[in-house]
Amino acid sequence: MIAANELKVRGLKAIDEQMKEFDEVGITVRGKLKYVVVKVEKFDEWREYELNNALEQAKKDIKDGRYVIETAEQHINRLWND
Repeated sequence: MIAANELKVRGLKAIDEQMKEFDEVGITVRGKLKYVVVKVEKFDEWREYELNNALEQAKKDIKDGRYVIETAEQHINRLWND
């Protein structure tokens, strides 16, 4: 964990030092965790996981009949009316 004040004083060097030891670094503000810094590789893994999860959910929705076939105009009208 890095306090926001330490980050202000030391900048990225404070994060770099922590990242040598940990995959994630928390940044606290007034003693409470507010931000988490992760390596870009880990971030990309999470994004891929989320996309795969969304794809699986969409496949399940199609299989279970939870979808609508409509024109773009019908879709916009439905969105505005909901």
